[in-house]
Amino acid sequence: MSDCSQEALQGQWEAVYGQLRQELGDKIALRWLKKIVPDRMENNKVTLFVPSPCIHELVKQNYADQILSLWRDRNPAVGGLTFQLHRPELADSSHPVPPEVVPSLPILAESGASDEDMVSLLDPTHTFESFVVGQPNQFAYAAARKVAEDTSVTFNPLYLHSSVGLGKTHLMHAIAWQIKRLSPEKSVLYLSSEQFFHRFIKSLRSNTTDSFRDLFRSVDVLMIDDIQFIIGKKATQEEFFHTFNDLIARGKKIILSSDSSPLDLQGIEDRLKTRIAQGLVVGIHPTSYELRLGILQEKAARMPIAVPENVLDFMAKTITSNVRELEGALKRIVAHAELIGGAVSIETTRTVLRDILNAYDKPVQVPDIQQMTARYFGVSLNDLKSTRRDRRIARPRQIAMYLAKTLTSLSLPDIAAFFGRDHTTVMHAVKTIEGLMTRDTQMKTDIAVLSQKLKEGETHDREYTL
Repeated sequence: MSDCSQEALQGQWEAVYGQLRQELGDKIALRWLKKIVPDRMENNKVTLFVPSPCIHELVKQNYADQILSLWRDRNPAVGGLTFQLHRPELADSSHPVPPEVVPSLPILAESGASDEDMVSLLDPTHTFESFVVGQPNQFAYAAARKVAEDTSVTFNPLYLHSSVGLGKTHLMHAIAWQIKRLSPEKSVLYLSSEQFFHRFIKSLRSNTTDSFRDLFRSVDVLMIDDIQFIIGKKATQEEFFHTFNDLIARGKKIILSSDSSPLDLQGIEDRLKTRIAQGLVVGIHPTSYELRLGILQEKAARMPIAVPENVLDFMAKTITSNVRELEGALKRIVAHAELIGGAVSIETTRTVLRDILNAYDKPVQVPDIQQMTARYFGVSLNDLKSTRRDRRIARPRQIAMYLAKTLTSLSLPDIAAFFGRDHTTVMHAVKTIEGLMTRDTQMKTDIAVLSQKLKEGETHDREYTL
């Protein structure tokens, strides 16, 4: 230790740490910085031991400049800092590390500000207590609570999937908060698949893949949102597959979310699909009227202005796309009443939400139904309209005919003309699908999902390549 004695270095660090507590607050300082240990100063650079990959990453990205500035105030000879991940198996007696320096990781989450920002910014309102439970999401809610509260790994991974705005992210955040509350010593890493991808690419470019692997494989719980975004990225899939296997083998928990079931993910290797499917796959179904009304009632109870029950009922029946749009609509009518004055009524609601309500008035067209159904089941539009009778094509065709009958006012002969058939074929298709829906849960779910997507008018805004 040529440039500074161990005792002097330790004293300087204690002074720096004390100033950091004043500037950052006890919460950040105690959680992230307390277990840093000064090791040596050589060539005007101070080497600091950090106890875990996650803390190593976060301190370097967020607090290094502040630490260096404060250290220079006390010792102008310090020209830089080096953060070194402490590995007990590599330690020697010349640089002892206190026994209390052990990995202790809080929740890390992507902030959305940049790809480098992985600080604890989970939404504090997204808890199990604030999640409104109904039949469409009851199974997902129960599974999420089980994973969060059970110390043993009963099913691994937990895979949640649904369309946008139905509560996946809320449940993911709720799991993280609950684990933090019940087991604060557990290390939880929460991020999006895009964050995983960008960090992996950065590690390749900077030749730091070992640090990347240490970061992701050292946690007790790995949570990745929107896993579908690793589609088509072969190297990222490879890395994720090995990380996945390593954590599973060591009994660590994995929670994933996506916009579709693992078997419906296109562009993801079969071995990864199979590994995911070995856990518990839970779909969150489109909201029911009862669930939408319950969500509105829960949100309205915390609003500064009273919202009449008949307005909530009107919104629950009219805005059927997703929870986010529903919550946004409620906030809009309350804000209007606060700023303009007057009570909330059906009439003012219709005026304020005119743009949203107009979107729901668009009639569903048979070509839209054909396009959406073909895309949903992974068949071409030409096949859907063809005379092919193999079940992979015939069943989606029957579903499209059923949807045309239930979502449009066209006659059976008019519907048949879109498929190049006669009206008896459409009649048979409708009866077949109605019968299947009474005994096939998946069929009932498929019809509900497609109906909602069509009512939302997704096909008006998207171009499909089939």
